[in-house]
Amino acid sequence: MAERWRVEVDRSVCIGSGMCAATAPGGTPPATAGGASTGSKAGGGFRLDAARQSHPVAPETDADENVLAAAEGCPVEAITITVAGTGERVFPPEE
Repeated sequence: MAERWRVEVDRSVCIGSGMCAATAPGGTPPATAGGASTGSKAGGGFRLDAARQSHPVAPETDADENVLAAAEGCPVEAITITVAGTGERVFPPEE
């Protein structure tokens, strides 16, 4: 079974550069159940809202090199990736 990641963007830090959305563009958001994301395997990546704030397309996704590259390329390190279920940090690395 592939590793699953939880992806979060701290929108109080995000400056809306759009580098994450360019590196790992998000497609259609995953299916919802009662208005909440199901965290389905469909689509990792990022999109910008009308205020140019970044959002992960899905709060959980399969491990994805493009999502990691987007987090690494964020100029203000607003993106955090952890292993779903364990909370082990993937990015930024623990010091």
